Amino acid sequence: MRTDATFDSAGIQIAGHLYASSSDGPWPAIVVGHPGSGVKEQAAGLYARLLAEQGFVTLAFDAAYQGESGGEPHGLEDPAQRVEDLKAAVTFLASRPDVDAERIAVLGICASGGYALPATASDHRIKAVGTVSLADISRQFRLGADGTQDPAVFQRLLDAAAAARNGDGPPSFQLFPDTVEQARALGGEHGVEGFDYYRTDRARHPRSMTFMTWSSVDRMAFFDAFGAVSMIGQRPVLVIAGRKAVTAWMSVEAFQQIQGPKEFHWIDGASHVDLYDKEQYVGPAVSRLAEFYRRVV
Repeated sequence: MRTDATFDSAGIQIAGHLYASSSDGPWPAIVVGHPGSGVKEQAAGLYARLLAEQGFVTLAFDAAYQGESGGEPHGLEDPAQRVEDLKAAVTFLASRPDVDAERIAVLGICASGGYALPATASDHRIKAVGTVSLADISRQFRLGADGTQDPAVFQRLLDAAAAARNGDGPPSFQLFPDTVEQARALGGEHGVEGFDYYRTDRARHPRSMTFMTWSSVDRMAFFDAFGAVSMIGQRPVLVIAGRKAVTAWMSVEAFQQIQGPKEFHWIDGASHVDLYDKEQYVGPAVSRLAEFYRRVV
């Protein structure tokens, strides 16, 4: 069911996993983008596999500069490149004989949910878009996961990014603290959730990002995942969020700005990270996604 795949994104080789339940076709297809700091073997791969079992060809891939994909420096988070990666994945799928090029959709999880919106807005080959635990990475860095962070915090990050560009500091910073106690002190329960997923045996992967380059910060500063959502027009959008997610305000904000056909689906009891891998929450999310894509693509 799963095969390795590579494709080009603005001159960078991208590593992916292609999932298909049958060699016949052509089938509708879904590009699946991973959360910030994630890799294709984690949440994106899980959703890609489960959606393939529902009759879609799916592609999960590592963003440029991350995972098994190329690009230097490794650990860079470049919003413009992340959007380009999604479009390049569409190009790859559209070239395949087992894919119906007129029936390609995108699914973005966490940060990729934010990237999926401008990718869809600017690429008419994408016929529908879904998001799970949507996060605009710029808003999250500027305002915090819950939207209440003191703006001065991000200004200090920009100071550090500027110093790094001058060679006056380390080129990268640690994404996750060393202990769960530190994670709680820095980020509350949301911080604990991220630590538990990325830094324990629950889902830890050796290629998942543990450091991010400081040059990522000023690239994220002016990115706006929601700025072009009106350009999605009449292509359908499904937004899925956990009722307990501290990041749900971003899903709500994006949904309010979408002007065409749109659906919002709450997953009761789920937090942001619960929707990455916990079966009791992922199952209902995948069922709703499969029904949505089957109906609109």
